[in-house]
Amino acid sequence: MYILGVSAYFHDSAACLLRDEHIVAAAQEERFTRKKNDEGFPVNAVKYCLLEARISLNEVDHIVFYEKPFLKFERLLETYLAFAPSGFISFMKAMPVWLKDKLFLKGNIIKQLKIIDGNWDTKKASLLFSSHHQSHAASAFYPSPFNKAVILTADGVGEWTTTSVAIGEGNKIEQLKEISFPHSIGLLYSAFTYYLGFKVNCDEYKVMGLAPYGKPVYVDLIFKHIVDLKTDDSFRLDMRYFNYCQGLTMTSTCFNELFSHAARKPQSTITPFHMDVAASIQTAAERIMLTLTKALHQEYQIDDLCMAGGVALNCVVNGKILKQSGFKRLWIQPAAGDAGGALGAAYAVYYEHLGNGREDTQGEDKMQNALLGPSFSSAAISKCLIDNHFRFNELETSDLHGKIAQHLSEGKVVGYFKGRAEFGPRALGARSILADPRRADMQTVLNQKIKFRESFRPFAPAVLEEHAAAYFGLETQSPYMLLVSAINQELRIASTSEDQLSAFDQLKIKRSIIPAVTHVDYTARVQTVNADRHPDFYKLIKAFYDLTGCPCVINTSFNRMDEPIVNTPQEAIDCFLQTDMDVLIIENFLVEKRV
Repeated sequence: MYILGVSAYFHDSAACLLRDEHIVAAAQEERFTRKKNDEGFPVNAVKYCLLEARISLNEVDHIVFYEKPFLKFERLLETYLAFAPSGFISFMKAMPVWLKDKLFLKGNIIKQLKIIDGNWDTKKASLLFSSHHQSHAASAFYPSPFNKAVILTADGVGEWTTTSVAIGEGNKIEQLKEISFPHSIGLLYSAFTYYLGFKVNCDEYKVMGLAPYGKPVYVDLIFKHIVDLKTDDSFRLDMRYFNYCQGLTMTSTCFNELFSHAARKPQSTITPFHMDVAASIQTAAERIMLTLTKALHQEYQIDDLCMAGGVALNCVVNGKILKQSGFKRLWIQPAAGDAGGALGAAYAVYYEHLGNGREDTQGEDKMQNALLGPSFSSAAISKCLIDNHFRFNELETSDLHGKIAQHLSEGKVVGYFKGRAEFGPRALGARSILADPRRADMQTVLNQKIKFRESFRPFAPAVLEEHAAAYFGLETQSPYMLLVSAINQELRIASTSEDQLSAFDQLKIKRSIIPAVTHVDYTARVQTVNADRHPDFYKLIKAFYDLTGCPCVINTSFNRMDEPIVNTPQEAIDCFLQTDMDVLIIENFLVEKRV
């Protein structure tokens, strides 16, 4: 049985194909169109999924969309009516899009699928709709390693729901409670993202990265005026400070007055005030999520927690939940945002709609290390390299990892394109840029000469799983780079000059023996690499460890700022040529940049 899941028309559209409960393929549309967070119907992603399975659309038994458009339209109309006449301009902008593409979604989906496969028999089509948070919850629980778990979904908003709690057991998910729009953790964080001059639904991770440079001096202000946080698992926002219900901005003039500053203009200077605001909203988000998760653990007395929704991509929050909430185990869907909704919708059909049994997980997840995207043959890669007039070597696998390790140890930056692409926002060792974390200048080099992005942005270490505790005190697996943990005390380097330096000058301080992945607060967003589940990447890091004694490498996504991660050999070549990368690896082909 084949089930095709689709998410689209808000941001980060995607497609996923199941064969029974096995994930055949999953991919985001942005990787094909090169449009960051592409919201359009995932035509290319669907084509890829069918190609990977070697089937036609007529062989798909069920097609499912990840949310219910009529409920979402109901929320939109009721919100505009509640705030009328305020919001008329926003209403006039939204209505044509809804009436053209979003309201009559079933017909539009059928039209798009017919374009994909002109021979598709629409009369045999089983087209279903899951709800937004049902899709998120299913994406969190069904691929997880748990047989029973609490499921927490937190995002901006689905149809009406912004935060929901469910219990998953076997092949069933029971929705228990929810918080409805406009009260939303995700929208609260996005409002501050907007206020700090970054892009909403895109740059929230920049706020998270900026936060350690500031002090959370506005936390009390946030909880006194903006957020009413209860001691159980509920909260409310004071909507006087927001404009997302009726306007074209996220925050209101009351918000500006509360903080005595107007919203920062994009690309303008980031000041200590902005750093303090970032620190404050990050601390507030941590307090809200810890309050929720502590209450959930106490109420349900279940030790396993699954999470999805955009808020679940806040890896600093996740690290604190793991350590402080009471839950002993935590599993987060690696494609926690709307892209993962396509996967969850497909699983919801397989288990809940069709009633199929779910096998005991035996402690393993079904995500295949999120390596669910396209791969390319040696013949296609060789042709691409020849067409670009490259001189290259094709190495035996046994020699390749040692050669890469040598380049990394010499301070070279390596573009690494190997196997199937990752599903979700993180590069996990298939479409990655790699470098030596021991070099104090490497963070600056990567930000300025490779990624062309803000200097304050940190980089993540990919570490051999058996060394994670010794370096980061991490006793659990973190294969999807969704947990932040502190560098162990014995690996840190004391500094006496920090108080005399401005915030961004603190980047110059060597804080540990792996300074390029040690953030200013001595933390790192850790990816643990397992020999069985990610053997190629494991062997590469092991070769570096054998050569240098360091069991981790810098792992960042193979792209430049504001571009999707590379998806094809030609895109990898283009990125290689447009940056100061030194070495390019595409499968077993090695290219060195010649000066």
